[in-house]
Amino acid sequence: MTRTIPSLLGTLESALYADDLDKATAFWRDVIGLSPFQTVPGRHVFFRVSDKPHPQVLLVFRAKATRRPPAPDARLPVPPHGASGPGHFCLAASPGALDAWRSHLIASGIAIEADFLWPNGARSIYFRDPAGNSIELADPAIWARPASDHG
Repeated sequence: MTRTIPSLLGTLESALYADDLDKATAFWRDVIGLSPFQTVPGRHVFFRVSDKPHPQVLLVFRAKATRRPPAPDARLPVPPHGASGPGHFCLAASPGALDAWRSHLIASGIAIEADFLWPNGARSIYFRDPAGNSIELADPAIWARPASDHG
């Protein structure tokens, strides 16, 4: 029996966890420049990353608040979730913008953990958000497939 796997459009949302949502909001809004568009105090803050080619959002949850199962009569019965320990999130940046990002992060008091070139020549910069999550700004070419990998 042959199965056909349905197609995907790409990543719609990614989630990180933070205990202090005020610090998370200040970081993602004021340092990284993402626009918060939905907040439930003590539970979550959501940020718009991009609208192209479709909406892409970063969800920052307080894990303790999202581990509870939804009430039986919940309008939106989202299953419980949460993570312990630092997560990872990578944002794509043009190669020509990475030096400016590095300078901006340092000027904002953000320590750079790593700044290097991958074997294919693409660059990544790593740092931490206030919750301790590993954040990466990278040239999208880090994931460019060699011609031999194209279907």
